[in-house]
Amino acid sequence: MKFYGRTLHLLARFAPGATSFRPFVHRLRGVQIGKDVFIGDEVYLENEYPERVEIHDGVQISVRATILAHTRGPGRVVLEKNAYIGPHALVVTSEGKVLRVGEGAVVGAGCVITKDVESHTFVMGEFGKAIAEVRLPLSRADRLEDFIKGLAPLKGRSTRD
Repeated sequence: MKFYGRTLHLLARFAPGATSFRPFVHRLRGVQIGKDVFIGDEVYLENEYPERVEIHDGVQISVRATILAHTRGPGRVVLEKNAYIGPHALVVTSEGKVLRVGEGAVVGAGCVITKDVESHTFVMGEFGKAIAEVRLPLSRADRLEDFIKGLAPLKGRSTRD
C-alpha cells in the first residue's frame, strides 16, 4: 500500500492539472481536499500520513511548497478556506499537534510555518511574521495589485516574533 501511495504522490507532483488531476490524485492518496483547489508544480504534500492533511475549498498552494503533517509521528495540517501558500513555503507540524493556516490567510514565499496562522493575515519572512490584515484573499483576487491594495496594517492583533 505504501508503494501505491508513494507512486501516486510522485505522479501528482509532476503531472499537469493543477486544479483537476493533481487534486484528484492526492484525494486517492487520502488527502482531504475541498472544491476549487489549486496545487502548483512540484508541491510536496505529506507522504507518510496523507490522511492527516486537510485542504478546504478555494485553497491555492504555489510551486514547490511543502506541507508536512509529521515530525517523529503524525500531527495534522489544516489549510482553511481560501488560504494561499506561497512558493517554496514549508508548513510543518509535529506529533499530536494541529497546525492551522486560517481562512483567507496568505503565507509568503519561502516562509517556514510551524505555528498557526490567523485567518485573514499575511505572513512573510523566514518564520512567517504577521505583517498585514488580508481584506481580499490572494486566492480570490483577480490581480496581484488588487490583493496588495486590500492589505491593511495590523491593529490590535499580535504579531509573531
